[in-house]
Amino acid sequence: MNILVVAAHPDDEVLGCGGAIAKHSQQGDIVNILILAEGATSRATSRNPEQWQFELSALAIAAKETSRFLGAKAVDLHNFPDNRMDSCDLLDIVKVIEAAIQKFQPTVVYTHLSGVVIIDHRRIHDAVIAACRPQPHHPVKTLLFFEVPSSTEWQPPGSAPAFAPNWFVDISTTLADKVDALTVYESELRSWPHPRSIEAVKHLAHWRGATIGVSAAEAFIVGRAIV
Repeated sequence: MNILVVAAHPDDEVLGCGGAIAKHSQQGDIVNILILAEGATSRATSRNPEQWQFELSALAIAAKETSRFLGAKAVDLHNFPDNRMDSCDLLDIVKVIEAAIQKFQPTVVYTHLSGVVIIDHRRIHDAVIAACRPQPHHPVKTLLFFEVPSSTEWQPPGSAPAFAPNWFVDISTTLADKVDALTVYESELRSWPHPRSIEAVKHLAHWRGATIGVSAAEAFIVGRAIV
């Protein structure tokens, strides 16, 4: 199968479905990763695109290293503004995703859930939905929404639909790969008990696994499945 992962920031692809990426790769599937926002400049007082060279940043380098580590064929990095994607026209985001779908012809797309705290995640969710409209001969048959620690669980249930997974991937044999890949994103990790800590990621994987009777799993919501 051809797989496309559409993520907001470098590290979201690993947090959301790193175990599944490694498993797909080991099974012989072709995985491509699309990361849309640069993931760093929201921490600065201002963003000057002319002075910011994302392709040379530590995060971009980490994203490339991580994709190779997980067995992905390629990672396509873009320079949308970090935590400011609501300032971008949705159509501009949709066109980038449509171009990736046209190029890679994925049958499965993994991307963000809509009911989360981080605006870039919500924006990309909407753009993926638009890009994956089930038109005749569209390649995408399965659309899956992943959870991202420190975004999904921080959204109060009264503010958006809660994450209620109905699709699971057994990552018992690839959890170690996911954890090792996360360590490449050292600047993005936090100390326990922060949800974006190595310990929390392991606990979540084991809990998702326990809910389906395996050692470790990643959980998703099915957006669409055509069989």
